[in-house]
Amino acid sequence: MEHKVRILAIDTALEACSVCVMESGVENPVAMESEPMARGHAEALMPMLERVMKTVDGGFGSLDRVAVTIGPGSFTGLRVGISAARAIALGAGVPAVGVTTLSAYAAPLIASGVRALVAVAIDARHGHVYAQVVGQGGRAVMSPRVILLRDVVRQIGSGPVLVVGSGAEALCAEARFAGLDAAVVDAGPAPDIGWVAKLGMAARPEMALPKPFYLRSPDAKPQDHHRIPRR
Repeated sequence: MEHKVRILAIDTALEACSVCVMESGVENPVAMESEPMARGHAEALMPMLERVMKTVDGGFGSLDRVAVTIGPGSFTGLRVGISAARAIALGAGVPAVGVTTLSAYAAPLIASGVRALVAVAIDARHGHVYAQVVGQGGRAVMSPRVILLRDVVRQIGSGPVLVVGSGAEALCAEARFAGLDAAVVDAGPAPDIGWVAKLGMAARPEMALPKPFYLRSPDAKPQDHHRIPRR
């Protein structure tokens, strides 16, 4: 009998805390829990993991792999999820892999075989988004970057385009203002945790390392004027 690969997926990168366990060859999760939240991921994640894994036969010891969202997203949220994923993988003696939030948002549309471009936009504030644009079959049109909304529209070209991500409404409005055929498909606060699991299942551990995927430096800057000069 073929062994089913079991993966635990964790997402704390954006405005949700989500945990999912999936098995290879099975469409629906074995167990899953997700809660929208802008803050408090550190306090919510471990109790959520315990609740989910209690419903899974064999618990943490039954896992073959752990996947975690690595960004772009909240610096604090990323550290919470990645630290937990690494610790669980180490304890279970299994590999941990990273999945970008941009890929997880785009994956359902790419898998459905849509002919339109897929633009992922995650709100990065101050008129900017973390964005990526892909064509049919996942062909790269614009690589991940922090970019102004109007500049994403220039990269899209003539469209049509389907837009996903927490910044989808703003990008879609900008695209329509420019005369493009654009539609919002998913403006949720975080990607579907089931797709994080599916992408993690397909990832190569040596290529998809569980480390933060930052597209810009933190907003907080060190206060150099308070430092004591070194002698």
